[in-house]
Amino acid sequence: MKDTDFCRLGRAVLETEAAAITALLPRVDHDFATACRLLLDCQGRVVVIGMGKSGHVAGKLAATLASTGTPAFFVHPGEASHGDLGMITPGDVVIALSNSGETEEINQLLPLIKRLGNALVAITGNPDSTLAATASVHLNVAVDREACPLGLAPTASTTASLAMGDALAIALLDARGFTSEDFARSHPGGRLGRRLLLRIADLMHADDTTPRVSPDTPLAGALLEMTRKGLGMTAVCNAEGEVIGIFTDGDLRRALDEGVDVHETPIEAVMTPNPRLATQDQLAAEALALMERHSINALLVTDTHGRLTGALNMHDLLRAGVM
Repeated sequence: MKDTDFCRLGRAVLETEAAAITALLPRVDHDFATACRLLLDCQGRVVVIGMGKSGHVAGKLAATLASTGTPAFFVHPGEASHGDLGMITPGDVVIALSNSGETEEINQLLPLIKRLGNALVAITGNPDSTLAATASVHLNVAVDREACPLGLAPTASTTASLAMGDALAIALLDARGFTSEDFARSHPGGRLGRRLLLRIADLMHADDTTPRVSPDTPLAGALLEMTRKGLGMTAVCNAEGEVIGIFTDGDLRRALDEGVDVHETPIEAVMTPNPRLATQDQLAAEALALMERHSINALLVTDTHGRLTGALNMHDLLRAGVM
């Protein structure tokens, strides 16, 4: 088989699955809104069940719901028949995924779910199925054909189920007023969590580790301060501790090119006045954006009165995984 044949078949799969998702748009209707309200009003947790490939989609849906503000977990319907049904309590809402709507392991649970009084959201490709008829609300994810040329492997059908599940989860996210910080609290160990949770105060150099000099300090003295603190720059502050300038490695190169006397020239004469500043309660991601926008490698951190409280450079953000 030629490379062009592989590419042709791959594109055909994507086109089939894209069409399956597009076909769902008119089905995001009153039934979809009803399902959202059932999930939003749930007093317990959302229990998602599914077998086979639908089970994998169900597990992903449960994880997406849980990470976006809707407490949810996956229960294997086969295990539910052997004790795990006890994980479902009367206040829960059940989401059941089955392309045929006739999955035996799921359908044998239906009388027990009804007896508990749980609301049931069915996601199937068969509106006339047992599962669809039993459900409190049914979401139709039927597809014209699978992407598999044999018409056997679940492909377009699982993609449609996955997309409908995502639509539910994100609609609920918005309805709950779920924020990026809420999302980060569900992902504290990942890069996204670090980007969204870390604040400048968590990373900055503070107190005696912050380089600072007065405006009349000779350039040589400022260089010693920069060397001691190792941040490649120093703040220039007045007697009240307010930042009036910054002196960086770049400023040093420019000063040397101009032939200034490092022992006689006051730092005020060669500093960059009115530098970019940040406050310690800002997100570290905001500091990164500010540095990138203005092509700088360091920021001075001040309080609300402009007094120096710390310093931050690009290496600090890199070490923390914010970049």
